[in-house]
Amino acid sequence: MPPSEVLRGTTAAISIASSLGLTVHDAIVVNNSNKLSLRLTPADVLARVAPEADQAARFEVEIAERLAESGCPVAALEPRVEPRVYPRDGFVITLWTYYEPSTAREITPADYATALERLHAGMGKLDIPAPHFTDRIDAAQQLVADRARTPALADPDRELLGDTLRDLRREIGGRGGAEQLLHGEPHPGNVLATTYGPLFIDFETCCRGPVEFDLAHAPEEVSAHYPGLDQDLLRACRTLVLAMITTWRWDTGDQFPNGRQLGRDWLDQIRTAGTANQTGSS
Repeated sequence: MPPSEVLRGTTAAISIASSLGLTVHDAIVVNNSNKLSLRLTPADVLARVAPEADQAARFEVEIAERLAESGCPVAALEPRVEPRVYPRDGFVITLWTYYEPSTAREITPADYATALERLHAGMGKLDIPAPHFTDRIDAAQQLVADRARTPALADPDRELLGDTLRDLRREIGGRGGAEQLLHGEPHPGNVLATTYGPLFIDFETCCRGPVEFDLAHAPEEVSAHYPGLDQDLLRACRTLVLAMITTWRWDTGDQFPNGRQLGRDWLDQIRTAGTANQTGSS
């Protein structure tokens, strides 16, 4: 969020929390991207603030609440208030338990994999309508095709991304494997190291697809500890995810730190992966 919106969003979050009986004297920015995350003190509540037009907050609250009830390793909603979305001044605000980062316990690849496997087990039991992972591919393909939104993307790079997204969508979709509800983006930024072990956050990206799509967002060492994976599918999903996040970096509205340089670096990785695949199949 831009600075002016951060100030307005912070004021709205403090107002909501105070009206619910929580003591708030200060707000510390924990993260600012498309959403604003604030630690409200001394109540020690994590407030997530999004523009009112963002309807994903309600979806996220429902999923997080049901996963927590089933004992999945997820960050909990704030127990002192009603678990719902609170609108205020053009924003929607959700309140969560704040977890002090654990410096004593590093998340090992084995711990990460075990937590993700437990999360998938719980998600596999939920009957909640969710987008299919291919919807995200569609969005990336539309962005690649829209020169007005990606004017700095050179034609050879545009062709590379377009071909990669198209070919991998066809390859992954043609496998016809098992699919279930997924986190959607269980990368390290969405895993908290706490005294309770690894806890997943940010469920607005939930979608349906193969578990390999989720593993493609995690560090490679994690997959070695996750049982029953289709390694060929996982490799395809890793390249697909790389192509999608590379595409986002060329969007004129992208605010990812150092995003354009990352986009160039990741294009080189996609070329290398494509060359390796051609060599392996010849």
